[in-house]
Amino acid sequence: MVSSPKTNQKLPIICEVYQKVDEDGNSKFKAMSRKGIYAAISYMFCAVLLIMFNKAALSSYKFPYVNVITLLQLICSCIFLYIMRQWNIISFTKDVSLRTVDNPIILVPFNTLVQTLPLALSYLLFMLVSMESVRGISVPMYTTLRRTTVAFTMVVEYLVSRQKHSLLVVGSVGIIILGAFVAGARDLSFDFYSYGVVLLSNLCTAIYLTSIARLGKSSGLNSFGLMWCNGIICGPILLLSTFLQGDLQKLISFPHLSSPGFQAVMLLSCVMAFFLNYTVFWNTALNSALTQTICGNLKDVFTIGLGWLLFGGLPFDLFNILGQGIGFLGSCFYAYCKLKGK
Repeated sequence: MVSSPKTNQKLPIICEVYQKVDEDGNSKFKAMSRKGIYAAISYMFCAVLLIMFNKAALSSYKFPYVNVITLLQLICSCIFLYIMRQWNIISFTKDVSLRTVDNPIILVPFNTLVQTLPLALSYLLFMLVSMESVRGISVPMYTTLRRTTVAFTMVVEYLVSRQKHSLLVVGSVGIIILGAFVAGARDLSFDFYSYGVVLLSNLCTAIYLTSIARLGKSSGLNSFGLMWCNGIICGPILLLSTFLQGDLQKLISFPHLSSPGFQAVMLLSCVMAFFLNYTVFWNTALNSALTQTICGNLKDVFTIGLGWLLFGGLPFDLFNILGQGIGFLGSCFYAYCKLKGK
């Protein structure tokens, strides 16, 4: 079914990027619009809730099958997108006035699907590593280490597009990293594997966001179209992987499978994953990838508070509080430098 050009979309699909690049390759930004504020707040809200639900499933209920959670999230996402696409609530293209030749099975041209293959694979890697990184580390320390993602993003951007940043921006990133190390100085529960997985998750995040910036512009698809391609490409791969590993068979014997609380957590995790994916694309397209990174740092404040309240973790000590404060100030300074074009 092809959407009519006159169809009014009920969900926001914004493709304008509020970013300018000068002759030296430095980014400058306009003031954030009201819609941009809504997008940023929506992303932070969904991200905090998703981390809490994933943590509850993996830690509180001791659910050991990370791939199954990711697979269920992809399946739910594809179901939501398919229904909304068939009901003409959404379109998969940036320009809703363009009529695309839909494949009756994949709903997008096959060439377009192939073009988004690198983005889909980077998304799958990002999702799997991110889920695993939550398991063996406290929520406060997880969010602290995740703040170093901005450094990974800067490196990947330079390697891919040779984008350079000012000394002030580099200095603000250094402050964020310093805060992360200070906060972790008293972490007696240091786990090399868990910390390594979180840092690998940071690298996957940088690759994923860079892929959005590069392939999202050339594919002709909007946020929903990219999410759909991610799902139909990654879904079969992940399904085969979970089957070969025996996770689907072992899932039947999971002791909390019939628990209403566990089922509610899993359902909410799938719903939040869908909205998080959408708000990532929406916030990135409307406000720029930089604002998306800044929002990722700012939402950590709420994640830390809820993590300590619901799951516990690191004790309140001087080093941890000082490190959290340094990292937050570094994030604010980073936002100030970029928003002012410095």
